[in-house]
Amino acid sequence: MSSNTHSSAHRPADPSASSALHLAVALDGTGWHPAAWREPVSRPRELFTAAHWADQVAEAERGLLDFVTIEDGLGPQSSHLLEPDDRTDQVRGRLDAVLIAARVAPLSSRIGLVPTVVATHTEPFHISKAIATLDYVSTGRAGLRVQITSRQNEAAHFGRRTVPRIAAHDAPETPALVGDLFDEATDYVEVVRRLWDSWEDDAEIRDAATGRFVDRDKLHYIDFEGRHFSVKGPSITPRPPQGQPLVTALAHATVPYRLVARATDVGYVTPHDTAQARAIVAEIRAEQEAAGRTADPLHVFADLVVLLDDDPAEAAARRDRLDTLAGEEFTSDARIFTGTPAQLADLLQEFQATGITGFRLRPAVAGHDLPAITRGLVPELQRRDAFRRAYEADTLRGHLGLTRPANRYAA
Repeated sequence: MSSNTHSSAHRPADPSASSALHLAVALDGTGWHPAAWREPVSRPRELFTAAHWADQVAEAERGLLDFVTIEDGLGPQSSHLLEPDDRTDQVRGRLDAVLIAARVAPLSSRIGLVPTVVATHTEPFHISKAIATLDYVSTGRAGLRVQITSRQNEAAHFGRRTVPRIAAHDAPETPALVGDLFDEATDYVEVVRRLWDSWEDDAEIRDAATGRFVDRDKLHYIDFEGRHFSVKGPSITPRPPQGQPLVTALAHATVPYRLVARATDVGYVTPHDTAQARAIVAEIRAEQEAAGRTADPLHVFADLVVLLDDDPAEAAARRDRLDTLAGEEFTSDARIFTGTPAQLADLLQEFQATGITGFRLRPAVAGHDLPAITRGLVPELQRRDAFRRAYEADTLRGHLGLTRPANRYAA
C-alpha cells in the first residue's frame, strides 16, 4: 500500500507521498470518554478479561487497520494531569499492556500490536526482551509506544528515585524537568534498539550434528554509557523477526517532537486544525534533519477522538448524553470529532494534505465507535481509493512501508 519514501541529504524522508493513508486505533479500557464504561455496549464486567481485548483487536483487524496501541501506566488513571484523584465514578485499574498484546497475538494474524511502556521507571533491557518476545509471538507485528511520567506517586511505587514535583506545565522550572525525562526516554530507546541488534540475524546455528547452537562471534556487547543508563549487553533474546520492532511516541510540543524526530518510527501528534498540523509536521521534519535522520522514514500520525453515528445529530446527542453521565463536558488533548464516517473521511483527507501520513483514532466508546471505524469509515475510505482493501504485508513494518533495517553490528 505504501510507496517507498524518498529522501536527500537535505530533505527528511517523508512517507506521505502515497495517496493511501494509514489507520491505527488507540485502545484504552472501554473507550476514551470517561463515561464510556456506563454504556451497555461496553460490558464493563468483562474489562479485565482477555476476551475483552481479543474482541477489540479482532474488530480492528477486521477493518484492516495498520495497528492498535494499548494504553498503560504505572499508577491509577486520574482526572488530574500530575497527581492522583479520589474519583469512584470512572474506570480505575489496568491490565499490563505488553501482556495483553502477547495474549492477543496468537488470536490475530496481520494487525500490529503496540503496547505502551513507561520509560521513566522500567529498565530498557527488560523492555527490549519483552518487545522482542512479542515480535516472535506475533511473527513480526510488534511495536512499542514509549512514554514518560512525572508523577511523584508513580515514582513512589519503585523507591529507586525521586521525581521533582511539577507544580504546573507553565511553571518556569517545568521545561528543564520535562526535558530531562525526555532525554532519558531518548537514551532508553537507543539502548532498546542496540539490544535488538546485539544478536546478528544468523547468530543461531542450531546444528545438532556438530553440537553448535550459537556463534558467539555474532553476539555483541552494546557498551552503552550515558547519563541515564550504563548497559553492556548483549540481549538474551535473538534479534526480533522485524529486526527493529516499531517505536512510537505521543508528542504535544517541541521537546517531545524532538524525541519523535530522534528516536521513533511513528509520532502521534494532536493538531486541532490543518494550519496547526502543517506547522507540527514542519517542526518535526526540521528536528529530524537536525538529528541527522534525513534518510529514515518517519510517519506523523494525527490523533483524533471520535464519536461516529450515521446521523450527525445522533453523534452530537450521544456525546451530550455521555457528558451528562460524566457530570462535565468531555475535553481532550486531541481534537474531538463528532459526526458521520463520511464527514470523518473528509477531515482525514483534509489533514493528509498537510503532510500527516496517518491517523490514530481514539474511540470514545470502544463498543460503539470501534465498529463504526471498521465498518463505516474504512468502507468509505475504500470507496475513495484512500485505504487498503486487503493486507499487503505480513509485518507491522511492512504495513507502514518500512524496510527491515540492517543490523548495526554486522560486519
